[in-house]
Amino acid sequence: MKIEINSDKISSRERFLEAIVQSAIDYAIISMDLDGLVTSWNEGATRILGWTAEEMVGRPATAFFIQEDREVGIPQREMTAALTKGRGSDERWHLKEDGTTFWASGEMMALRAADETVIGFIKILRDRTQERDQADRQRLLMHELGHRMKNTLSVVQSIATQSLRNAASLDDAAEKLQSRISAYAKAHDILLQQNWMSATLRNIVEAAKVNIGLEGSDRIKVEGPDVELGPQAALSFSLVLHELLTNASKYGALANSDGYIEMSWQIEQRADEKYLLSTWREIGGPSVGDPARKGFGSRLIVSSLQAYGEASIQYDPDGLMVTAQMPFSKIQFRNDLAQIDN
Repeated sequence: MKIEINSDKISSRERFLEAIVQSAIDYAIISMDLDGLVTSWNEGATRILGWTAEEMVGRPATAFFIQEDREVGIPQREMTAALTKGRGSDERWHLKEDGTTFWASGEMMALRAADETVIGFIKILRDRTQERDQADRQRLLMHELGHRMKNTLSVVQSIATQSLRNAASLDDAAEKLQSRISAYAKAHDILLQQNWMSATLRNIVEAAKVNIGLEGSDRIKVEGPDVELGPQAALSFSLVLHELLTNASKYGALANSDGYIEMSWQIEQRADEKYLLSTWREIGGPSVGDPARKGFGSRLIVSSLQAYGEASIQYDPDGLMVTAQMPFSKIQFRNDLAQIDN
């Protein structure tokens, strides 16, 4: 950048240039002498960096470089690049007056007089923290979506394989496969409504009832406080509830006109950890016996719940009972995508 000094209109031109610099409030525009001391500091620099012109003029411009960059001579490297290459460009963290940091793109150029003598430097900074955060979110989003797709495909593959393997006929396989995937999809819908951050246990229960055509039924009694489930726990619970309701409709408490289901849960504090204690109890249905062979549904119920804590199925003659106790740290685990929205 060259400064012309051979005009008798220099004062008005300086005022005009000063007005332009001061109006560029989205940019920190800072001039320095050959020793790196600040000689001018625009309004944009005050807005972005926090220091006023009165506080910074005469001080080393290294004040807004982070300690690590000062120690390795980054400011001096930028000056050298400005002298030898015409400009020194960078993208790095910079320091604000309050001690916080921000990501900025910067350019440093040499200030030259009319005879090409270098009389100082000018540094132009723009806060790019938001753009960097958005790029980081995008990368994290793509990573998380890829991870979710793999998990979803793995679950669907397992559902399909086991549904076909344990089916009595092709029609039976098709019915089981369709209903299980539908239950899984409804849980996805609930999570999407909450930006994939969580779903309440009560909402998962209601979705499972809807999926099997039992919405509004007074034969399913639900009681418990509001509890949020993390994404994976919500998906697991949806499959477990689907299997329990399906089995109850075909063989258990909902297979006759008198039976009903009590599903309840409570929160218990244990030392420094909260636990969810849940119970599924079938009452008034046909007599229950210990099955000779446990099918995919029974295995899915136990394995899904045991992934988050302790769980068991009791084949009591009076009715099936499933109990589980799971620490909140597991059922409310937040994945990476949830964290970036916090």
